[in-house]
Amino acid sequence: MFENKKILILGFARSGYEAAKFLLKRGNEVVLTDMKEDHDESQINELKELGIKFVLGSHPDDLLDNTFDYLIKNPGVPIDHKYVLKARELGIEVINEVELAYRLLPKDIKFVAITGTNGKTTTTTLVHKFLLEDGKNAHLTGNIGYPLISFLDKLKKGDIIVMETSCQQLENLTKFNPDIAVMTNLSPAHIDFLKSYENYKRVKTKIFQNHDKSKVAILNFDNEDVMESTKNIKSTVKYFSSKREINGSYIKNNAIYYYDEKIIDLSDIRLIGTHNYENIMAAVMVVKELGVSNDSIVKVLKEFKGVEHRIEFVREVNGKKYYNDSKATNTKSTQIALSSFKTPVVILLGGLERNHDFFDLKDYMGNVKYVVAFGQCRNRVEEFAKALNIPVSNVETLKEALEVANKESVSGDTILLSPASASWDQYKKFEDRGDEFKKLVNEIKAE
Repeated sequence: MFENKKILILGFARSGYEAAKFLLKRGNEVVLTDMKEDHDESQINELKELGIKFVLGSHPDDLLDNTFDYLIKNPGVPIDHKYVLKARELGIEVINEVELAYRLLPKDIKFVAITGTNGKTTTTTLVHKFLLEDGKNAHLTGNIGYPLISFLDKLKKGDIIVMETSCQQLENLTKFNPDIAVMTNLSPAHIDFLKSYENYKRVKTKIFQNHDKSKVAILNFDNEDVMESTKNIKSTVKYFSSKREINGSYIKNNAIYYYDEKIIDLSDIRLIGTHNYENIMAAVMVVKELGVSNDSIVKVLKEFKGVEHRIEFVREVNGKKYYNDSKATNTKSTQIALSSFKTPVVILLGGLERNHDFFDLKDYMGNVKYVVAFGQCRNRVEEFAKALNIPVSNVETLKEALEVANKESVSGDTILLSPASASWDQYKKFEDRGDEFKKLVNEIKAE
């Protein structure tokens, strides 16, 4: 399988590079195309030595024809890209790096896949940490930054793969069938990519599409869209809930329980907020399926501070606390962040224009004393703040936004970067935006 074939890779990035490198070593003829010309020179040279053909800076109409066996699409490439549509016309299968790698996985490993609108990264990270603490051989992969295909040559019998799985990845998965699949929650997101919320929910639910009773689905019992979207799946279904005692994982007497077994008091957990307790319960449900001990779970939860760029405490200076929530690329994530603070908040909002509705934040703005609008959609952010009678400034860059936030805040305030918007108007990825915010905060001088 995937040997001596002709394959077009659409999109470079990390997954395209890893897929190309793997396929070239298996005797395939590989063509990689990307609209951008500026890529890592060492990766370009490595792939050239392996025999790749590059088409960079353009997507010629005549590049894709019926001589190709597969089109491997980078997850970030639009679903209606001309090569994707043409491939379907020609009967060429469109997959992505995850599907490619999955089809080549050994049969004696366990696979955990985690999806949802929010909480994926925290839940995936916790599952991985629980497993490592318990002495399991586990690999962290997927949307969290490590392509699945890069692990193929490292896997051994009994290994466990833990994968954060995005809607962009799920769109082109067909045979993908994890042993344990998690849906943390669902709310409107990525409508620009998948065209409608209904399609977004359909794509998210594909994580269970090949399940039967031998596979386990772990679901958020409190999320109506999760429950509705998964009502026809064929998995063995198990639940977690932060609102009621159910047959699964739940909160009782300020502690997390797994069925009738107490796992940990909430006061012993470093993470705060109901959203994080839900992520923890989902992760507990996963690792209990894999035989992890309570001692390992408790040890991790007493130490784990959270993932980078997700309500990440950066620094306290001049009595002000700074939090980096650059991973909040949708309004639901920013709702969660705003719900985590009781102090007066100066919030930095804005980024890529996706025509999303900032009024989804209206009921969560009670502690917000000042809004700084920045980025491509800053004018709409400004209109939103003015409609709520919250003081607002409109600037272009994150640097300018932080300068305003510093000026408009006092000791005791929280300054929160939680943009409710993607970063691609000014940054390659949200991590770059968060890194710049932290750099700027760490340059602030104490008075």
